[in-house]
Amino acid sequence: MRGRDAENWNDDEIACRERGSLALEVFACITSPAKDGPPPPELLVAYLAYQKDLEARGALFLAGPLSDPTGTSMPGAGLIIDRAETIEAARKLAQADPMHTSGRRSFTRQAWRLNEDAPRQRLRLSDPSFDRF
Repeated sequence: MRGRDAENWNDDEIACRERGSLALEVFACITSPAKDGPPPPELLVAYLAYQKDLEARGALFLAGPLSDPTGTSMPGAGLIIDRAETIEAARKLAQADPMHTSGRRSFTRQAWRLNEDAPRQRLRLSDPSFDRF
């Protein structure tokens, strides 16, 4: 198991907590273009409205584009981190994303265990702001 004592995801959570880690489960959505070219403007509006709604409901944790491996160009991939009770609930959030329902983008969903955390900022998509604590 590549350096871990636990053999499965749930056992690993217990081991992380026993070591004093946060072990907060959130869900990563890796999203990639499924069609060439930019999305139509109305789809982008619907997508941003959906993301703002997720944020208002407390489901959106973080989101943004990913660079290529060199860090110099944007191939169109993105990362969305959501809060949900289960991976299936998180999958439903991604399935309802207008970019995914339209077929413009595809996605994979994975659980992510946040073990170390030191947030000092508050970011809000809905009113483009960034507060430093």
